[in-house]
Amino acid sequence: MKLLTLIALGATLAVTAAFAEESYKPSVKVKRILQTTTTTSGDPIHYPSFSDPEVQSLIVEIPAGGETGWHTHPVPAYAYILAGTIEVDSEGGAKRIFKAGDSFAEMVDHRHNGRVVGDETVRILMIVTGQKGMPFSTRTAAPE
Repeated sequence: MKLLTLIALGATLAVTAAFAEESYKPSVKVKRILQTTTTTSGDPIHYPSFSDPEVQSLIVEIPAGGETGWHTHPVPAYAYILAGTIEVDSEGGAKRIFKAGDSFAEMVDHRHNGRVVGDETVRILMIVTGQKGMPFSTRTAAPE
């Protein structure tokens, strides 16, 4: 009997912990769009320490037929695709496709290029956690 009670209590605590961040009134809806411990390159998320930290929220728009150009992100950034579909080519040959509704942690210090797939402009909400005055993206040469 005690074992069953412990199992039931453990299950209750697990459910409670899973919804602990949803401490709003019942009429408030929370939809998790990203929960990860790694970037799209598979590297663990790392929060750098800066003397003058800054958070930026950006809308990035890439027109149909367009691409970002090869670049890196020197600081952590998080993306949510608002519209369109984008294919991201990474140094080393990996390709990933993200469409409206997808969210991901950007690669840090890995070269990559995003190319619009289809006829719709890609709109991306980006949240960047970095250093005041430091660019969130740096242009690079394409890998050979």
